Amino acid sequence: MATKNHMMGRAALLSAALATVLTGGAVPASGAEPAPPSPASSRPITSTPDGTGAPLPGTGPVPTAPSPAAPAGPVTDGITDARGMADPAAPDAPADPASPGAAGVPAGQPSLIRGDPRNFGAHIFKGNAFDTCQAPSAATMRAWRGSSPFGAAGVYIGGRGRACAKQKHLSPGWVRTVARQGWKLLPVYVGSQSPCVIAKNKRKVRMSSRAPYGQGKREGLDAVRQAQQLGMGRSSAVYLDMEAYRYKRKSCADTTLRFIQGWNSAVRAQGYVAGYYSSANYGIAHLERARAAGARGLPTAVWFARWHTRPSVHGERNLHPRAWQPHRRIHQHTGNVRRTYGGHTVHIDQNLVDAPVAVVR
Repeated sequence: MATKNHMMGRAALLSAALATVLTGGAVPASGAEPAPPSPASSRPITSTPDGTGAPLPGTGPVPTAPSPAAPAGPVTDGITDARGMADPAAPDAPADPASPGAAGVPAGQPSLIRGDPRNFGAHIFKGNAFDTCQAPSAATMRAWRGSSPFGAAGVYIGGRGRACAKQKHLSPGWVRTVARQGWKLLPVYVGSQSPCVIAKNKRKVRMSSRAPYGQGKREGLDAVRQAQQLGMGRSSAVYLDMEAYRYKRKSCADTTLRFIQGWNSAVRAQGYVAGYYSSANYGIAHLERARAAGARGLPTAVWFARWHTRPSVHGERNLHPRAWQPHRRIHQHTGNVRRTYGGHTVHIDQNLVDAPVAVVR
């Protein structure tokens, strides 16, 4: 937990980002962790000016931070590690649930969570990505690298709620191999789910309502361990997957937010970038409401699922148009589809990315 003086110092950094809040209407959306596959190189691109993500010849990822990331160190037991990822636009939440900035406790003017994450060490990818429950083989990745429109891949690195717990291919060697092939990676951690999670298959891994902040911290530390074991070093992004939940139930929303705040604090304290994935109409709408109320400890980057709509990282109606900008958003726009490239078929979701990725050692 940060000291009071440290929290005041970090709060001072927010002065340039303070803004009044706009609210957005809710619209139907879907989105979920990909289902396990049934038995049965991309050319990295940038989005077009209209946000469609159509391939552009000769384009590639946004350049990464000029200085290399420091090697990954051992995960500590707490979250006071001085090597932490300092995102001045997303200060940590107080551990005291009654303090301003904690879940459900207004904290004055909210931050828009703005600023280029490369300024504090994050590496950015801008282009098309896919995510899939089971990491494909290196051979499939090689085939897709040369023939698909994708330049990045979402991989599920751990968490008690992960659908494909037994990953046949995902390993440190796989990560190094696909990185050498030219892929950027989006690590996803499916931890404990909200007490009011909608999906029946996730209810068995609901979080505790007793001490959600502490549980979030513990799982955040585990997320960093999993990333480190795979060779993803400091300054890597790790995205918490929180499936759709009924956030309008206040007690459930507060419990879930406290878990998220603890998770983010632990991840950042270890020098990693805290990201968050959820449905645009549920978890993302909740996050925006919390931001507007002045909550602290929010993620550096958001990954929102809204299917059956044009790919765009800018047009999500449940996010303030200037919040989580720039290079802090991913739009999952298509889900549960089969795609074949280079003779290899994979069951995927499709995403448009302008956000932090893993840093492979």
